Amino acid sequence: MKFAGQTPYAVRFDWGSQGIENIANRCPVAVIVDVLSFSTCVDVACSRGAEVLPYRYKDESALAFASANNAVLAKSRGSAGFSLSPASLAGVDAGTRLVLPSPNGSTLTGLCKSPVVITACLRNADAVAEHLGRLEGPVAVIAAGERWEDDSLRPCFEDLVGAGAVIHALSGQRSPEAAVAEAAFVSARDRIAALLRACASGVELESRGFAADIAIAAAVGESRCVPLLVAGAYIRVDI
Repeated sequence: MKFAGQTPYAVRFDWGSQGIENIANRCPVAVIVDVLSFSTCVDVACSRGAEVLPYRYKDESALAFASANNAVLAKSRGSAGFSLSPASLAGVDAGTRLVLPSPNGSTLTGLCKSPVVITACLRNADAVAEHLGRLEGPVAVIAAGERWEDDSLRPCFEDLVGAGAVIHALSGQRSPEAAVAEAAFVSARDRIAALLRACASGVELESRGFAADIAIAAAVGESRCVPLLVAGAYIRVDI
């Protein structure tokens, strides 16, 4: 499906694992966007000087992997301690190594073979774009999306506008797909917080008692942290 590669364009956009395989893995630079919550968790943790090791979701080997890598294993959202809740990471100490399994952002990171892999959210989109401006070659921005009950991809509002925020701050010719994602962000940016609460994923999180996570994710431009994947861990690159 070479026609789907968006190869004439400097800035490209697609969704999920197929987007990784067909778009990102053919680019020198990939940006993975999972706003609620992997990318926001990584930004919060790396901003405080922690390192985040993505890992397969619901894999019983995660605890052994964490032990072998001198790391702490994050649990599912709502558990005590560190978890996929960004709020749970607000007090993480610098130097902490955190294994963070997730069904979307971690999974896509594991599939991505681009030489440069970064994860972005609404909080750090401008900083990520500034860093990307120093690199050569086309950029693939991949929205992680959520999952339907049958585990198929559910394109979601939060990752569309999160990807659009990165694209909006980039220079270079956009593919039509990237231009539409950018337009979605521009349309929503003045009311991001309200729309995040009202979208399907936000409604789910608020109903489960995680309104604080939505507020953290909605803080557009709050962070100057660029989480770069180095030797299997996202580490902070300062801008």
